[in-house]
Amino acid sequence: MSTLSIRGVHSDYQGQQVLKGLDLTLEKGEIAALLGPSGCGKTTLLRAIAGLQGVSQGEISINGEFLTGPHVFIPSEQRGVGMIFQDYALFPHLNVAENILFGVKGLDKAERLARLDEMLELVKLEGLAQRYPHELSGGQQQRVSIARALAYEPELLLLDEPFSNIDAKVRGEMMLEIRNILKQRNVSAVFVTHSKDEAFVFADKLALFKEGYIVQYGTAEELYTSPRERYVADFLGRGNYIPASVKDNFVVDTPIGLLTSTTELSHPVSYQGEILIRPQQLEITADEQGHGVIIERRFLGNICHYQVQVAQHFYEVKSQLNQLMPGQKVHLQAQAHSLVVF
Repeated sequence: MSTLSIRGVHSDYQGQQVLKGLDLTLEKGEIAALLGPSGCGKTTLLRAIAGLQGVSQGEISINGEFLTGPHVFIPSEQRGVGMIFQDYALFPHLNVAENILFGVKGLDKAERLARLDEMLELVKLEGLAQRYPHELSGGQQQRVSIARALAYEPELLLLDEPFSNIDAKVRGEMMLEIRNILKQRNVSAVFVTHSKDEAFVFADKLALFKEGYIVQYGTAEELYTSPRERYVADFLGRGNYIPASVKDNFVVDTPIGLLTSTTELSHPVSYQGEILIRPQQLEITADEQGHGVIIERRFLGNICHYQVQVAQHFYEVKSQLNQLMPGQKVHLQAQAHSLVVF
């Protein structure tokens, strides 16, 4: 059974429609990222799931139980949902132990101590139970907030930009650590971020938002390699858009030659459009008879970034070849892959 089901959700705020008919399904143990620019509706959806934001239309359910729907609204505190905030939201006057156990009900003293020890071990804060929030680093405070959210065993965990206040040096390690904790506990989670890099590292699936809609929902690899529209392609990384004419079910004609797709093309023969080629999918070789010339070269350590002109078009190439120089004639060829045609 799906842990979280969202069907046709609309939401208004101060007379403006913020969410415009969203659908999303999250399976047990999955982590989904709500990804997109500021103001696109991702935090509004998170608040709607938590019961902190009203829904004008649609349904939200967890494990088949309706939380929001026609004539149904379960209060936030009864939803079995844990929340982790950007600013940690710890109680400054309570120590680590008291913060972690704050929402835990129905356990006797021995069970509460056992739960505390379990949570401290889970987030690697053994020995710090008597410390206060101001005595902890940002990363340690975030671990306390995670332990507090998991201590009462929620059905679903909601995270609102949880890594934005953590030092960049430890952010990547922290994301993997928290992801492992959630996987270890088989906890489903919904995670808000504006960073594709955070979404790629932390989530199993991405829901990319645009002006109150979910444009595409799937794994990071699906969205990156098979974007449904240019907005998705551009949000997830740089790309070259090369004019193309469909020759048959697998071949397109382009300024850099005939390219063959590893999967059947969805557009008809003679269709005029563009293909998306990522900079790392282009292979570059020195060739005095080549169709391109290097306009710019930037050394980036393990790779070189080249800008190449072919006729009136400019393409970006990332290559491990670092000996090519501006002004040099080159040949471009795309690596074999499933071509995306717009």
